[in-house]
Amino acid sequence: MNNDEKYMHLAIDLAKRAEGRTSPNPIVGAVVVKNGRIAGRGYHKRCGLPHAEINALKKAGETAEGATLYVSLEPCCHFGRTGPCTDAIIRSGIKRVVIAMKDPNPINNGKGIKKLKKHGIRVALGVLAKEAEAINRPYIKFITKGLPYVTVKVAQTLDGKIATRCGDSKWISSDDSRRYVHVLRSRVDAVMVGANTVLKDDPELLSKISKTRQPVRIIVDGRKQISSGAKIFSGADKSPVILASSEESCGNKNIDLSRLLKRLARKGIAHILVEGGGELIAGLIERDLADRMLIFIAPKIVGGRRAITSVEGIGAAKISQAKNFNIRNIRRFKRDILIEAERQ
Repeated sequence: MNNDEKYMHLAIDLAKRAEGRTSPNPIVGAVVVKNGRIAGRGYHKRCGLPHAEINALKKAGETAEGATLYVSLEPCCHFGRTGPCTDAIIRSGIKRVVIAMKDPNPINNGKGIKKLKKHGIRVALGVLAKEAEAINRPYIKFITKGLPYVTVKVAQTLDGKIATRCGDSKWISSDDSRRYVHVLRSRVDAVMVGANTVLKDDPELLSKISKTRQPVRIIVDGRKQISSGAKIFSGADKSPVILASSEESCGNKNIDLSRLLKRLARKGIAHILVEGGGELIAGLIERDLADRMLIFIAPKIVGGRRAITSVEGIGAAKISQAKNFNIRNIRRFKRDILIEAERQ
């Protein structure tokens, strides 16, 4: 590992500290290095607050003159909620900027790099680009496709069941696994479930670990089955509830999921955690709208052809028609394991 990679790893690790807090903006980390020593470091903490580069330069102070700046995403050169980071970099006297990835936002997209070069600053692009893209997949999809990034979470048995033939589903996964789900909820913009999940489980869908930020709750209810007495509505003062019903339907009381996701993106929702049920998950997978699968597998066997599986729907007729995912990570939660897979 060379020095550029070493300091870029640090910038990326700094960016991860704000996961779920900057949406719909990206998470970004920055490090100022001079004569082999770190002079300043920073990350973008929340949407509307100073960007990573500004925080790192502020900590570096006058030491920034003649130094190298490492940043996980191309610095912005436009006015938004904050001023252009490129202007601050130029004023600081930074002589070299190492960037992991270009900003896919058309407002910036190479313009920041061009401006830095115009002012005599040397720029290196592409150091740990894949790692930088990995931490900002929701932002990249939101900006380039106008759709939220969709993470599907499933808790199932070894034989792929999420409930017994009688509909009993509590609890398949362990306490540790369920605690981690609350971490996941704190890192996304919204949690989505189908109407049957609300009817059977009556969930609140809030994060028990977050005191400041709760996800928007979305119920996909094409047949308008949910009553105002559901527990999910009692927490409306903590976060809003969106009920997607007939206006999102496509003729047979089924929700047009593509249209729904586009409308949610226009509301600034960039990352959605889908927690069930099987029909909603099937609909998202069949339409290539699910980007990532988080599958908690508990060491239990339920059995029974009438027991409910994690992905319902019609299903593929041939193996060659199956949707393909790449396994990215496998993690252990005491008795359970968590498989993380992303769509190819």
